[in-house]
Amino acid sequence: MSQAALGLSAAVVYVVAASRLALPILQGPRPDPRAKPQALALGWVALVLHAVLVWGTVFGPTGLNLGFFNALSLFAWGISATVLLVSVARPLENLLLVTLPLAAASAVLAAFLPSERLVSLDRGFGFELHLILAIAAYSLVSVAAVQALLLTYQDRQLRRHRLAGPVSTLPPLQTMETLLFQLIAGGFFLLSLTIVSGVMFIEDLFGQHVAHKTILSVIAWTILGVLLWGRWQFGWRGRVAIRWSLGGFLALMLAYFGSKFVVELILRR
Repeated sequence: MSQAALGLSAAVVYVVAASRLALPILQGPRPDPRAKPQALALGWVALVLHAVLVWGTVFGPTGLNLGFFNALSLFAWGISATVLLVSVARPLENLLLVTLPLAAASAVLAAFLPSERLVSLDRGFGFELHLILAIAAYSLVSVAAVQALLLTYQDRQLRRHRLAGPVSTLPPLQTMETLLFQLIAGGFFLLSLTIVSGVMFIEDLFGQHVAHKTILSVIAWTILGVLLWGRWQFGWRGRVAIRWSLGGFLALMLAYFGSKFVVELILRR
């Protein structure tokens, strides 16, 4: 199957899965109980199709092609995979309403707008481990950011005493906050391992072409660390937790995609 066909197929199944997941919200107080299982099954099918696309566009005989749209597709796949996996044990299915359409868009962009930025894997296992940890950390922090946005919506609806509609399908506010901090703790742990592996295995960690990534990643790590400390020491929650969560996410995304967007799509280097 061609890359274009793979991208379109994955996108269509992603959108169908998200639409099926949205049905319980639109159906009101008596939703179809089959909707979520069917949506999750379709999500896994789309994820497999997307994985084949990622393998063909990113992984090559000479290394990794991490051009902007290829990298976006890889990270979107990682985010959706994280939500689907965590949904097995935690009530995070509603996040798929955001992550699946984003994954669909990234698959189409990667399939029809090829980009090239080759990264050699000759640096050894340490570099590969660092890359895997970075993808996992970015994915989990991104999921936490989506959870924070959903928590923002839920908090506003509850403050306005709007208890019907979409907000009624969400878990209790306290459960949502607990899930947010669990995601942040996991992302902080993986980001810590990413930074440590970078120090251990990347010689030019503060070289001209990666210094901004290192600095912004450390800033993101600091923001998330302060948030977890504030939760432990002062019981931070609500809007404070949401703002710090989104701040850490923005710093981390700027560390990678901000520079790639400027260099590859604006400066065309």
